[in-house]
Amino acid sequence: MNATQEKLKIQLEQAIVAAFGADFAGVDPILVSASNPKFGDYQANVALSLSKKLGLQPRAIAGAIALKLDVSEICEPPEIAGPGFINLKLKTAYLEAQLNEIQADPRLGVPAAKTPKREIVDFSSPNIAKEMHVGHLRSTIIGDSIARILEFQGHDVLRLNHVGDWGTQFGMLIAYLREVYPDALTTANALDIGDLVSFYRKAKLRFDTDAAFQETARQEVVRLQAGAEDTLHAWKLLCEQSRQEFQIIYDLLDVQVIERGESFYNPLLSGVVEDLEKSGLLVENQGAKCVFLEGFTNREGEPLPLIVQKSDGGYNYATTDLASLRYRIQQDQAKRIIYVTDAGQGNHFAQFFQVARKARWIPDDVELVHVPFGLVLGEDGKKFKTRSGDTVRLRDLLDEAVSRAYADLKTRLQEEERQETEEFINEVARVVGISAVKYADLSQNRTSNYIFSYDKMLDFKGNTAPYMLYAYARIQGISRKGDINFKELGNNAVLLEHETELALAKYLLQLDEVISSVEQDLLPNRLCEYLYELSKKFNQFYDRNQGVQVLEAEEPQRTSRLILCDLTARTLKLGLSLLGIQVLERM
Repeated sequence: MNATQEKLKIQLEQAIVAAFGADFAGVDPILVSASNPKFGDYQANVALSLSKKLGLQPRAIAGAIALKLDVSEICEPPEIAGPGFINLKLKTAYLEAQLNEIQADPRLGVPAAKTPKREIVDFSSPNIAKEMHVGHLRSTIIGDSIARILEFQGHDVLRLNHVGDWGTQFGMLIAYLREVYPDALTTANALDIGDLVSFYRKAKLRFDTDAAFQETARQEVVRLQAGAEDTLHAWKLLCEQSRQEFQIIYDLLDVQVIERGESFYNPLLSGVVEDLEKSGLLVENQGAKCVFLEGFTNREGEPLPLIVQKSDGGYNYATTDLASLRYRIQQDQAKRIIYVTDAGQGNHFAQFFQVARKARWIPDDVELVHVPFGLVLGEDGKKFKTRSGDTVRLRDLLDEAVSRAYADLKTRLQEEERQETEEFINEVARVVGISAVKYADLSQNRTSNYIFSYDKMLDFKGNTAPYMLYAYARIQGISRKGDINFKELGNNAVLLEHETELALAKYLLQLDEVISSVEQDLLPNRLCEYLYELSKKFNQFYDRNQGVQVLEAEEPQRTSRLILCDLTARTLKLGLSLLGIQVLERM
């Protein structure tokens, strides 16, 4: 709810009490945005809900409330419509005053959180010795955007990359490399990441089919856990090599994240088991130590246990996740912990959250949130893969997007007979390509699967990054064409006359409401939808047939309309930056 709605809600609540008495204090006025501009801007539907309680017709109730309702500072006189809707239309003078107020505000009227909190966003989380693939795309992009929005709201955000850097896979890989490529265990960057991935696959195949090798791999894990110098050195080299490769991707995506892998929590795992034992939750089942869960059953319908220590004494993901959760609450002092992973891990989170709550590790003021997302699909509607059936490498996917943006820009420049430097073309292609991939992902409701299509995401029409970037660049073009410095427009007043000016103004004033909703529900697609609608409203305002003149207008309309252009550009720039998208002054 934005500031205007908040004021109207309070005034409606007061009017309900004035009309029907103190017993009705706290009644929800059911204030919503009007579905059609002809009904005004807001609509209160409270009369319909009070009808039965008061034994009166809704229209009579609406009339009584409207008589007591003083909204003269904000709205035109209220109108009663239909069976009892109270329609409210914002005064033009009020809209002008609001725009004049946000003009000088770097935050464009978006208030910071009243009570900033320590929040953790756990996202990306690739595995060491494996390349980042399309499956890591959504976690990385969605997690980064959520972190940016929370940071903008003033929260103290810890961005954590919970990489898979411990466990059986390392024993397996080190054991295999000792046989086939021992230099990789003693020399930095002896292998490139592609070779390392290839060796990992071969090691996994050997592990699954060779009992003797399986035992050798397990011994390497024991040596790693015991801190054997040569095994530890090999492990560090493999981690560092993967890290360098991950960083190339993070730099391309402009993503900041702090690595705190599974190995970080390794010393805390035995404490998790001990504490669960003390709390009486731990049950031994076929040699393994488990906690039985409510609401989860196996195929036979029997209660499902969450294993925290295997029969051979080893630990698993759940143990590590419980240890990390405790550390984040006790040491990091987090009040909200957000996990951004694919929807397929929903049960895992529900299970270990339940164990932590049963163990009373979660204080009342700490919120745990799993932010699930759907799959990335190919244009055939199946899981996105290469032609050979392999998982798509994230690096290849991003490079391809930039390459296609480059080719498209070259074609447009030829058609327009424009001469630009290679440096300009490369920079525009990079921004458009990476932004297109990010925006295509973020503009979907994250809980849904979506089809990955370069053609759609790079289209200059529709809800895409190029459309948004072009709207911003178009406004900068107005500034260049008129030799206008937007920063020098000063404190000139905004005057709203034309219907497209009013529509644009009302939309500009909704930014705070949108950002507040994303802060709560963690759905970045709502911000995308807002920016798309804002771009459309601007294009209608600037359209020579249905809109208004800007540079050719007489004063004071000219300056007023330039301020509207500037506010739109600043809103687009801020909104896109919260999605992790860079703008372009020229395209």
